Amino acid sequence: MAFMCATGKHRKPGRVKRTTAQAAGIAALTTTGVIGTLAASPALAAESPVEQSGLTPVITVSDDVAQQIDAQAAAQKAAAEQKAAEEAAAKVAAERAKEERAAQARAAREAERKRLNTFVAPVAHSYVSTGYKVGGTLWSSGSHTGIDFHAASGTAVHAVGSGTVVSTGWGGAYGNQIVIRMADGMYTQYGHLSSIGVTVGQKVTPGQQIALSGATGNVTGPHLHFEARTTPDYGSDVDPIAYLSKHGVHV
Repeated sequence: MAFMCATGKHRKPGRVKRTTAQAAGIAALTTTGVIGTLAASPALAAESPVEQSGLTPVITVSDDVAQQIDAQAAAQKAAAEQKAAEEAAAKVAAERAKEERAAQARAAREAERKRLNTFVAPVAHSYVSTGYKVGGTLWSSGSHTGIDFHAASGTAVHAVGSGTVVSTGWGGAYGNQIVIRMADGMYTQYGHLSSIGVTVGQKVTPGQQIALSGATGNVTGPHLHFEARTTPDYGSDVDPIAYLSKHGVHV
């Protein structure tokens, strides 16, 4: 004879059903890795006795194991924080090194700019023996179109500033000559040379040796004839002493 529950009435689940439901919940946790992670550890397996309920095994975690888990979590957190701090420090160091390299590059560019804008005398440790616009029959124009620097034959002649060589070779009364277009757009000319050491199109820098002085052309003795011009040609001369002085060279 079967007993039926009255329609519409529900009884509280029995102890067996409740235990089964709890075991099923624990099994679900095991499948998600919560209890499974604990059970996978040999230490946990050794220290976590399994209760035999007759249903799904249930793992009980002791206080010692819980402390180990907390300690491990704290150690992992500390390691992560240390790694983050090291990465931040490395980033700061990299930025500082980048800024230092940029500053060094700017300083190098500025030093190069200053060097290229520097002017020097065409003959070191010399003096002007004949001034600009001095009159006389020695010059076809009736006056001196440049200045003469005292220099024995074979004395080093230097480019007064940075520029590009536009002319070399024989220049008639100037003898062997060099004409350079300067970085500021002006031209400088070096005459009566005994030897020429540059070629047309060559870049020159301040103080670079370009020739040796001599006594070629229309001269009464060895010296360097120096002119400042607005064009590369004869007749466009300006006061070379004023030109050099404008760029910080006083002769």
